[in-house]
Amino acid sequence: MHTEPHDDAPPASTEDRPGGPAGPEGTGQVVLAGTPIGNLGDASPRLREALETADVLAVEDTRRLRRLTAGLGVTTRGRVITHHEHNEAGRVAELLDAVREGRTVLVLSDAGMPTVSDPGYRLAEAAAAEGLLVTAVPGPSAVLTALAVSGLPTDRFTFEGFLPRRSSDRAARLAELHGERRTMVFYEAPHRLETMLTALRDAFGAERRAVVARELTKLHEEVVRGTLTELVAWCAEGQVRGEIAVVVAGAPAPEAARPEDLVGEVEELVAGGVRLKDAAGRVAERSGVGKRELYETVLGARKDRVTGP
Repeated sequence: MHTEPHDDAPPASTEDRPGGPAGPEGTGQVVLAGTPIGNLGDASPRLREALETADVLAVEDTRRLRRLTAGLGVTTRGRVITHHEHNEAGRVAELLDAVREGRTVLVLSDAGMPTVSDPGYRLAEAAAAEGLLVTAVPGPSAVLTALAVSGLPTDRFTFEGFLPRRSSDRAARLAELHGERRTMVFYEAPHRLETMLTALRDAFGAERRAVVARELTKLHEEVVRGTLTELVAWCAEGQVRGEIAVVVAGAPAPEAARPEDLVGEVEELVAGGVRLKDAAGRVAERSGVGKRELYETVLGARKDRVTGP
């Protein structure tokens, strides 16, 4: 198991890109904007411009918005309204009205990209269905950041968000994911992390590789790698705090079936009245072996039984 502490680094310089998120003059739009997940140095010039020019700012928490704008040294001129999980459904109609009137509605989550385990999806869905302009100011994402630093395969992955809190529902979800071959990314609250890691170990096996990424881009960033058994033990050693993403390796590829191990299945179907070629085809398709190879293997096994040793 390996632990990597990481301190804040000075923000890297970025190349200025002209223009902001604005569409054609007078065209209303929904702008989904990614905000820093920890380090304010990750804020893009386009985010700063969007904050300054948006007509309406739909935010989860107005206090977070004030801290963000103060930290970036920008001033907003638009109307600020709250837009969070408890009132999202009721806000959609109001925000769509603003877009229809030609206004730019900037959607912000507390951290990261809106719509990813955060408000914004319902508005984006409704606006897109109506043919209104939906665009984005790309920015930091805890999902992609955790995946990138995990050291686990990134060519195919799935984001699973938060697991259910009830143990029975959580077990059912993990049973569905038992054979998932792609790398999986989860979110979890600190006080439920040990319970979650234990459930992952029980569902996926003690030796499955995983990573806990904590406080990404912040002063006390920590990336802990190991097997699920090792991570459960690490978590039990002390109180874990901060924003957490858990990255889990996908299930290993199943061992390839051998034609000689499938002869019995084919013969069972034949005994039930299925033609040999059809029986071999069914079993071959299900197991991933070649139909002709399996058919010839069955014939060879029959011949061996007849001739004997």
